[in-house]
Amino acid sequence: MIQSSGEQNSLSVLQNGMDRAKSMWSRLPDTDENEDDLVSFLKKNDGGGVESLDYEVIENYAYWDEQAQRGRLFVGYSVVVKWLYALFIGIGTGLAAVFINMAVENFAGWKFSLTFALIQKSYVAGFIVYLAINLGLVFSSVYIVTHFAPAAAGSGIPEIKGYLNGIDIHGVLFFRTLIGKIFGSIGSVGGGLALGKEGPLVHTGACIASLLGQGGSGKYHLNSRWLQVFKSDRDRRDLVTCGCAAGVAAAFRAPVGGVLFALEEVTSWWKSQLLWRVFFTSAVVAVVVRAAMGWCKSGKCGHFGSGGFIIWDISDGQEDYSFGELLPMTVIGVIGGLLGALFNQLTLYMTYWRRNHLHKKGNRVKIIEACLISVLTSIISFGLPLLRQCTPCPKSDPDLGNECPRPPGTYGNYVNFYCSKDNEYNDLATIFFNTQDDAIRNLFSAKTMHEFSARSLLTFLVMFYTLAVVTFGTAVPAGQFVPGIMIGSTYGRLVGKFVVSFYKKPNIEEGTYALLGAASFLGGSMRMTVSLCVIMVEISNNLKFLPLIMLVLLMSKAVGDAFNEGLYEEQAQLKGIPLLESRPKYQMRKITAKEACGKRVVSFPRVVKVADIVSILRSNRHNGFPVIDYSRNGETRVIGLMLRSYLLGLLQSKVDFQHSPLPSDPRGSMPTRHNFSEFVKPASSKGISIDDINLSSEDLEMYIDLLPFLNPSPYIVPEDMSLTKVYNLFRQLGLRHAFVVPRPANVVGLITRKDLLIEDSEDSDAMELQSTSVRARRRDRSIHTTNGDVESPLLNGLLVNNADG
Repeated sequence: MIQSSGEQNSLSVLQNGMDRAKSMWSRLPDTDENEDDLVSFLKKNDGGGVESLDYEVIENYAYWDEQAQRGRLFVGYSVVVKWLYALFIGIGTGLAAVFINMAVENFAGWKFSLTFALIQKSYVAGFIVYLAINLGLVFSSVYIVTHFAPAAAGSGIPEIKGYLNGIDIHGVLFFRTLIGKIFGSIGSVGGGLALGKEGPLVHTGACIASLLGQGGSGKYHLNSRWLQVFKSDRDRRDLVTCGCAAGVAAAFRAPVGGVLFALEEVTSWWKSQLLWRVFFTSAVVAVVVRAAMGWCKSGKCGHFGSGGFIIWDISDGQEDYSFGELLPMTVIGVIGGLLGALFNQLTLYMTYWRRNHLHKKGNRVKIIEACLISVLTSIISFGLPLLRQCTPCPKSDPDLGNECPRPPGTYGNYVNFYCSKDNEYNDLATIFFNTQDDAIRNLFSAKTMHEFSARSLLTFLVMFYTLAVVTFGTAVPAGQFVPGIMIGSTYGRLVGKFVVSFYKKPNIEEGTYALLGAASFLGGSMRMTVSLCVIMVEISNNLKFLPLIMLVLLMSKAVGDAFNEGLYEEQAQLKGIPLLESRPKYQMRKITAKEACGKRVVSFPRVVKVADIVSILRSNRHNGFPVIDYSRNGETRVIGLMLRSYLLGLLQSKVDFQHSPLPSDPRGSMPTRHNFSEFVKPASSKGISIDDINLSSEDLEMYIDLLPFLNPSPYIVPEDMSLTKVYNLFRQLGLRHAFVVPRPANVVGLITRKDLLIEDSEDSDAMELQSTSVRARRRDRSIHTTNGDVESPLLNGLLVNNADG
């Protein structure tokens, strides 16, 4: 039996062999074990559905005809264009990051400057202005998302991870999603919510890459045919991977961390050529960001000066550490794993409740919810420091640049907020009544011993942790990197205070423990290791902390994995994104391919009536259909796989309709009437539907010969192959369909490693075209005979059939 739908095959794998998937379906309402219910669930909640991507090369007559027209010049042109696209992605993502950071810093700077100026006269007036500005920015963000770009809500990383895993979600890579992500992030982050802009920057980079890959946006007439070079899902996947790495590189000024993030966290398939382009894209982003920061240092960018981009230089911090400090550092890793796992579970419950109860009531409720959270955040961040007693300023050291207190109207370390004396500062206001970047910089700061009291740190930890849980899942662009760093650095600094008081060594810095706490919470929540370790080293500018960061990350991830999955995996499950994780479940070893595949196979004959195609496409949602033919002796043979997108393209064009039900000559001029790009839908779009095609009664009586357009060499697996092997095959090759067939009666040959090692030739550069054929010189071979007699079919056995036929 064949699984004729990619989504059904993926879901069958998940539902038959994965405990995690079973728990996912148990949490989703009205969700059965089929794709139609999943699509309806996603449509009901997100306004769109999911569809698998076609990463496999369809080596049909149309493909070979197109390849035959491409010479060595096109091969070189293709390679050059890919590198140019990597350059454009880096420049575009870097400029988008500069714009977002510049806008956020200026809005925050104006807000705090005006508020500090007003509180010199009246704290009530200052609070009203502070509340109004935050509320206005958050309202603009949630309004943009709810009325213009619904797919821009959240961080976008689970959706992008799903795309690179082979799942296309409607609207995720649209142009309006890009615009909503940029301006929505400015409003939500500038409005002081407990979220960050780093996750949305990853989504922004992916959108820029996808739009460049398809030549722009056709809906808004912002496209160019000169950019429409790569339209296959394989090429788009590589471009989106470059965009993800560029987003992380721009967010943290960490180009190497961006490459590792794309490799470790979001991609399911990797190759050496892609690694070079991703690295180049991240390097371009780093150059663009540094150039922008250098230009802004002269004061041309308002409040966006040397700060704005996340980098907390603690190179002048703790020089060395003793063996006795490893114990409290290990404790920090354990705390990070516990708090990170708790954060994932709480946000999962909150998001589930929102999606199934609150957000079902419409956009007005989403807007009211975000505005109420904004008001609550403003009250807490302004009101709690008022209850905190001020602390006398320590002796200021001009060499360190830590002036105490700060002059009125400025923010940073040692903020004078609601203090009765001029030489006092409010430690709670220093981290609460500040931008998140400056608050983290204060927590990471060295040579500021005893700046924060344990009570203030504990108060901030509880309140900000609660705000982060409540805010996550609202209808605004939201990242969790910076809130995670805020939470982790707070309890890390708290542990550092106890270490300082216990060991009483002058070289111990509280800021060092704040850095380790930030790494531990991110590791306990997101479960990243290598990429996160490099990112933390790059943003701290201190390579000496590398072994310590590795220690806390390993501890926090081990502790967190004992309780639940990572943050992005949990959110992907909740959103119904059927990810194929890196490792199959143990139970799959006891399940065969025949037991896992679907029980219903819908197939087409080679020459099929148009009316039959329309009827089948309307009666099911399958995206792949086996095509059968008959030999001279009447034996049924499977000759290939026909995709739904190809059928819709043929029905829409109508140029291949014929009156005769007899097979046509596949080597005639038929394939030249089509271009490969005609059968590829734009990224994240629904594409054409069978209901969008107008066919007359005469058209329905016509026939189509499917042979030139089917995939004659789909991947096949024997019926008794374990589901573990099928799972690995699907994930590693990025498959959408696989035929399950009986054991063959004979063997044509045996391929070994030496058969795959061919000598370099003048056609070796054609590997960049991503052909699945090992020997390029076989491109002119005949796939099938010209008549209906198939002498050497690639599938020489019938499909597995059940007892019902």
